[in-house]
Order: sequence, then C-alpha cells, then structure tokens
Amino acid sequence: MCEQKVTVYCGERTGKTIAAYGCAVQSASQGDSVIIIQFLKGRREGELEFLRRLEPEVKVFSFARSKKNYTELSKEEQQEEKMNLRNGFNFARKVLVTRECSLLILDEFVSLLENHMFSKEDLDSLLGARTEDTRIIFTGRRMNKMLRGYVEKVYEITGN
Repeated sequence: MCEQKVTVYCGERTGKTIAAYGCAVQSASQGDSVIIIQFLKGRREGELEFLRRLEPEVKVFSFARSKKNYTELSKEEQQEEKMNLRNGFNFARKVLVTRECSLLILDEFVSLLENHMFSKEDLDSLLGARTEDTRIIFTGRRMNKMLRGYVEKVYEITGN
C-alpha cells in the first residue's frame, strides 16, 4: 500500500494524515529517509513533537506560522500564510531536486490545489523534479484533477 511512486490519500473524514504517517514509519524502518511537509494544518506542536522523535530518519517541517487553520484566518493573515505556503512548496521542490529523501509526504497539499493556491505549472515543476526512485504521498480532502496524470494510486479514507 505504501510502495506506489505517487499516491494520494483523500476523503472528507479523518485518517488521511495518519495513513501517510504509517507509510513514513514503514519506510523509515526499512532504512529509507522520509521528509514530511505539512500545509494548512496550523501549528500542532504535540503532533510535530512526537514525529520529531523519529529523526533523523523522518524529518518534519511545517510552514504554517499561525496556530489556527488557514480557513480560520483573516484575509490579511491568509495573505501572510500564503507566502509561508509558497516557501513550503519551494522547499519541497528543493528536497526533490537534491534527492534528500526516498519518501516525501506533502500533507494537505491537495487542498492547496483545490483552493487554486498552486497552478498546474507549479505542480508540473514540482513533480518534474522527482527522480524515478523518489516516492511522494499527497493528502487532502478531494482528489484534484491536476494530479490525475501523475498518480498511481488513490486511497479514499472513509474513517471517523
């Protein structure tokens, strides 16, 4: 379930991120390096603190500066957060170009596509930087049509 090159975990309910983290732990236990980049999650220090205990095999980055979810922010705060999200995107691309990991998890990135924060050209640039042996997992509420040409497997999570 975690071996496809480009995978999406989507669904309206909870469990997408946990499924991706399970793949992270599985990959790390097999000697792979894993980088997780969180988008649109707010700063969830407890979750991040736990995941950071898995370093150096699993490295976690969150580019959100606010403790609130993106949708709870004012328009001004959203503009500032958009710059943070763009930094996260640029970091993800750098990770792929420099081959820093075997598995890259972009948590809630599909929601960024859904909300038109990134374009098809941005996505092409990101996935074009991926090498053959690098796996990517995206999570988000709904599968985005821009991803269709890249994704090997889509898992719809229908849990709690």
